[in-house]
Amino acid sequence: MKLMNTLSAASLLLTLTTGTMNAVAQSGSAASDTLNRYGGLNVERAGDTIDAGLALTHYRRGNTYSNLERYDEAIAEYQLAVTADPNFADSYRNLANIYYFQKRYDDAIPMLSRFITLQESQGPTAGLIASLNTLGQLLRDAGRLDEAIEVDLRAIEYDPDNTSQMYVMGNTYYNAGRAEDAIRIYEKALTVKGDDAFIHRTLGRIYEDEGRLEDALAQYRAASELDTSSQFYKDLVSSLEARLAGR
Repeated sequence: MKLMNTLSAASLLLTLTTGTMNAVAQSGSAASDTLNRYGGLNVERAGDTIDAGLALTHYRRGNTYSNLERYDEAIAEYQLAVTADPNFADSYRNLANIYYFQKRYDDAIPMLSRFITLQESQGPTAGLIASLNTLGQLLRDAGRLDEAIEVDLRAIEYDPDNTSQMYVMGNTYYNAGRAEDAIRIYEKALTVKGDDAFIHRTLGRIYEDEGRLEDALAQYRAASELDTSSQFYKDLVSSLEARLAGR
């Protein structure tokens, strides 16, 4: 199966940058020399120790191998690219793509995280938005919810129209018994989608379940005011008003 160039949020999109380079043979001696020169991949480098030209050469080789579906060789080249230049964001993204395609999710997570760190200063690019959504889902699927919540909140900020993903996030935290995190998701969602009646209603339901009845009523009223034709929202308001009156 050929590696897709994009993986979406239900399918998890991460765009691969590919060129029209001719295939080149992998050079074992060049790889060895590079690793000996720069050491391990986790070491931060600065100034004259960064070799951007060498990084670009390995990156282009990685793209060629990826296009040929020679993924192990592509991985090796992208790793050499970030060894030569640890700020080469596209190499981290392409590594994440391959790892995701190979279902090596634990390997994809740190590559996505590094790409996001490097990319965030450039604003909400398509690659950044896709990476945040992908990383959030992988962390949630892995049960790493303390890490996932911070990623998800950033994803909402950068991708305000992706309401279906917001509900996936909120439901995941709520079903895991983390009501406060679910509340954080929907409260954040309302900062970018304050005119969405169903988000108000969903947040109100969680507030009600948590015993925060006045907060729930405020959300139900907001939903009813935004969708005046909905009898459902009107009934939520009247029912909770009666419940509060009878306390």
